[in-house]
Amino acid sequence: MRWIAGIILALAMATPALAAEEYPPKETLEASIYRGEIVYYNYCVLCHGLTAEGNGRAAKMYNPKPANLVLSDKNDLYKEMIIRRGGEAMGRSKFMPPWGNELTDEQITDVIAYLASINKAQKK
Repeated sequence: MRWIAGIILALAMATPALAAEEYPPKETLEASIYRGEIVYYNYCVLCHGLTAEGNGRAAKMYNPKPANLVLSDKNDLYKEMIIRRGGEAMGRSKFMPPWGNELTDEQITDVIAYLASINKAQKK
């Protein structure tokens, strides 16, 4: 049994640890986009889809369809308000849930950064 522990210890020491410089520093836009993508894939993808074009698996159940976030012309403040308050509170679809009590401020900021990074309408 001791030899198994020795092998595991040797393998752990032989595997190079990920250097801190391999991850973007926490307070950078790059890190925010990375975290925002994770938030998107955990909370938004079911309706807005893998490509954020409003074609998620659940999209066919809703009328109106979820927004195409890749072509959105909405500014960041509007996106923050609709994420926090939900679609109905913003005069949009009642099917867009309010995430203000579920997501942290950082998560909301991060998902908005991610959406800006994939937005084609505002990159022209």
